[in-house]
Amino acid sequence: MAALRRRSARQGRFTPDFDPDFGDRALTEARHDMVIGRWQGVRDLLKATGDDWPRRTHRLRLLSHAAAGSSTVEVWRAAEPGNPDAAVLRAATEVVRVFDAAIAAGRGSTMDRARVDAAVDACLTAAEAAPVDPMPWVALLSVARLYEGGVPRRQLRHWFDELRHRDPYNTEGHTQVLRYWSARWHGTHGAMYDFARDAAGVAPPGSALPILVQIARVEEYRYVVDGALGRGPVPVRGFDQHWKHELAVTELRRTFARWIGGREPGRPVAPEEVADLNYLAHAACYAGQVELARELLTLLGTRAAWVPWVYTGEPEEQIVRFREGLGVGA
Repeated sequence: MAALRRRSARQGRFTPDFDPDFGDRALTEARHDMVIGRWQGVRDLLKATGDDWPRRTHRLRLLSHAAAGSSTVEVWRAAEPGNPDAAVLRAATEVVRVFDAAIAAGRGSTMDRARVDAAVDACLTAAEAAPVDPMPWVALLSVARLYEGGVPRRQLRHWFDELRHRDPYNTEGHTQVLRYWSARWHGTHGAMYDFARDAAGVAPPGSALPILVQIARVEEYRYVVDGALGRGPVPVRGFDQHWKHELAVTELRRTFARWIGGREPGRPVAPEEVADLNYLAHAACYAGQVELARELLTLLGTRAAWVPWVYTGEPEEQIVRFREGLGVGA
């Protein structure tokens, strides 16, 4: 990748920017503060974010990853025990830590139930401290995957209802439920697609929620490819049309029409939209939908996300190749 970047620079070619904050400079500064042990900037950022739920969810998710390797969030919690933002960030951080432990243990390993229970308790404490904030419920819907056999349907439904009561079209929370119902975790491809399509069907114009269908298609692809590489039970058969068969294209175009077509014309792409927009651009490129792909890559500009490109090859190479092939300007 480094060689491709140097070659691109020499030739004046487009180089995607994989900034994890997607241009949110205030978030970048706060994450840096968190890593070096300063929490005051994080406090101020979250206070300023207010109830802009999509941006708040985006910022908390990335801050929790920055906080997971240090005790900064615990120091903040101790210094300001009545601050609800500290409780919410600590809960999200605990969920990241449990997932990190699960990854370190290896797929198929059983997580210590007490460790998962502790993360759930932190989320419930945060929900009490910040009763209108959807993020504790997003975190709960995420950590639910780590229970062996999942959680009772009634409990999952309760957590999901609490999320929707606060933010009905929260894309991150819906994505966590989608992954819960995927074949990789506690469901099937059919259950995952049913959830994605049902949620997309009730989303208002301009909502990113229809992207769930394309996220589901990526999850299916990952599962099947893992099987072909010996990490799962499913061999690859007839998967060359995965992105471009009739239903895939129809759903891609429907997502584009409802999400992008419903956005206010000329409105800049916000940092919290970039990750989902990469899913849509990836789907359009691999489906061979030239006009849609060209418009989406133009909307993104230089901003790029590793996911989902990393599942189909080297991300920078693919993005550069598609942009050049479609004639998208630098």
